[in-house]
Amino acid sequence: MGRLIRALLFGLVGAGIVHVAVVLLVPLYSDRNAWSRISDYGEDWAFHPVVRQATAQTVPLALDPLFEAVACRFDITDLPARITGVGTAPYWSISVYDRQGENIYSINDRTAIADQLDLVIARPLQMIELNKTKPVSAANSVLIEADMNEGFVVVRGFVPDQSWKAQVDAFLKSANCAPLL
Repeated sequence: MGRLIRALLFGLVGAGIVHVAVVLLVPLYSDRNAWSRISDYGEDWAFHPVVRQATAQTVPLALDPLFEAVACRFDITDLPARITGVGTAPYWSISVYDRQGENIYSINDRTAIADQLDLVIARPLQMIELNKTKPVSAANSVLIEADMNEGFVVVRGFVPDQSWKAQVDAFLKSANCAPLL
């Protein structure tokens, strides 16, 4: 009887460990993660509106109904990425994610330099080179060091009511995602 109870206990503990491991590994092996959803929107190095409703071509991402958002995928293997935007919104924020969807860095208009959307995302060796010879175009940029090759950014703009929608849309359309040359 003791052996049976011990075998059942080991079986339950083993099944629990396997269950937890599978649950934790699902995002890593899922083909419908944020990276693949954003790739459905269009090409890399360009901002695309994040949709709320699913269509035949796109899968929606969960968003607060008072925010509009755009997303851009990038590859900084060879060159750093520079994200810029012109204009204002009542509030904006940008989040940088790695390919697995882990948040690497976040900033908003209250903490950005001069309330402007201007940041550079670089790998560690690229950051060393940037600090040695900082390009004039990136003189006022927020520099973000990220130990990754590929990632994506999501820029969100707050629309408190419909009178702000045109201004926020113009700000999000001005967002640019390009390699830093």
